Amino acid sequence: MAEEVILLDFWPSPFGMRIRIALAEKGVKYEYREEDLPNKSPLLLQMNPVHKNVPVLIHNGKPICESLIGVQYVDEVWNDKSPLLPADPYQRAQARFWADFVDKKIYDIGRKTWATKGEEQEAAKKEFIGVLKLLEGELGNKPYFGGESMGFVDVALIPFYSWFYAYETCGNFSIEAECPVLMAWAKRCLQKESVSKSLPDQQKVYEFILTLKKRYGIE
Repeated sequence: MAEEVILLDFWPSPFGMRIRIALAEKGVKYEYREEDLPNKSPLLLQMNPVHKNVPVLIHNGKPICESLIGVQYVDEVWNDKSPLLPADPYQRAQARFWADFVDKKIYDIGRKTWATKGEEQEAAKKEFIGVLKLLEGELGNKPYFGGESMGFVDVALIPFYSWFYAYETCGNFSIEAECPVLMAWAKRCLQKESVSKSLPDQQKVYEFILTLKKRYGIE
């Protein structure tokens, strides 16, 4: 029986991008279904009744919700290709720690760089760069967080690169100037087709954020 793989997603979602990259890395063919989040599909509500949000990976009719869980699922099910998580239990725990750190920090602080102003925005920019510098320290002189090849933490973090231009433009700061090692890593990741084809254009994401600012009355 042919496997049925469907991804319910929303194009600018960095969380959805994670699963897109993981599926591409494993060479898994799937059906992409774009969700209109203000008018969520019955399938999305049925498959993710708890959070009612994207991304949702549906494998042979069974839903897997939450992006990092989805990436781990893809890694475990399609295990004939290079693994994203290390085999060593300690290294695997460390990868999960840093992916969780990305989950807890990047999106929420990044949002404050465009959704706030004045002192709050300045504090957000400082905190955001601080988080990126911590990640730079963890990357060290390795090509990828996963070592010589792209791994779990790389997949967790690289989608946010597509939002960096919007953060910088709205917040009037330069990530490259503050974190050149991390930006070199991002450009290395983008050389991989699984990444470059999964991430939307930065300008398009910036325009999307401008529409959000307008909708929320943020000048």
